[in-house]
Amino acid sequence: MITLSLSGPAPQPLPRPFAPDPEITETDIWLRRLSTAHDGLRIVQLTDLHHSLFTPLEEIQRAVHLANRLGPDLVALTGDYVTLSRDYIWPLAQALGKLRARLGVFAVLGNHDFQVDPDEVTRALRAQRIRVLRNSHYPLRSHSATLWMVGIDDLWWQADDLDAALHSVPARDAKILLCHNPLGVRLASEQGIDLVLSGHTHGGQVRLPVVGLFYARSKLGERFVEGWNRLNGTQIYVSRGIGKVLVPLRVGCPPEITCLRLRRIS
Repeated sequence: MITLSLSGPAPQPLPRPFAPDPEITETDIWLRRLSTAHDGLRIVQLTDLHHSLFTPLEEIQRAVHLANRLGPDLVALTGDYVTLSRDYIWPLAQALGKLRARLGVFAVLGNHDFQVDPDEVTRALRAQRIRVLRNSHYPLRSHSATLWMVGIDDLWWQADDLDAALHSVPARDAKILLCHNPLGVRLASEQGIDLVLSGHTHGGQVRLPVVGLFYARSKLGERFVEGWNRLNGTQIYVSRGIGKVLVPLRVGCPPEITCLRLRRIS
């Protein structure tokens, strides 16, 4: 009897399209009203995932994996989960359902989510035990101290209601506002919000010499297009986000995962 041996190297998986890992931005945010109990809290922010033909699910799954490696106490999702089609909603939500954080995952909706189907996006995220804040708030209590997570719907769709979101929230307590559009910092500064987390701008997505930003110039000026800034007594961080719209690339503006450590000013 003749025995054939089919030995040799194992087949290799097909290569995936090249996509660089998001940059990890780690920074301290100093808040005067932060309690000692919440000092050192680590918030990882993901935004503008834009699951679509331009941003395949593999890129989002990779971002989730990297976010989990940062060991967050809390994850903040600041909108624009899908682009154009409802078909992307549930696969995207299932990918985000793999996020792990000690105090939970919080989310608000962006303008593209409202364009596609805001209620279906909300249902899909909540099915993954993600707390979607739609003009509402949630207390993070530790002993006698409370840090309030506040979220509002999208400004472009005039769906935001910060007064409703802050209803019954004590003025003396520290508050973090999740607001997709950085224009929300104007409202936040009027209401004494300590910190705003936003996206929407993609950091410009394409940055070219002379021409400048290709996408999403901020009405507040370029200092509110990406990174940390302040308006009056309110701080804001605008993340460049993960995905792409209009064109299937980023130039001079890599995707970003933000890891913020809250620190108390004593």
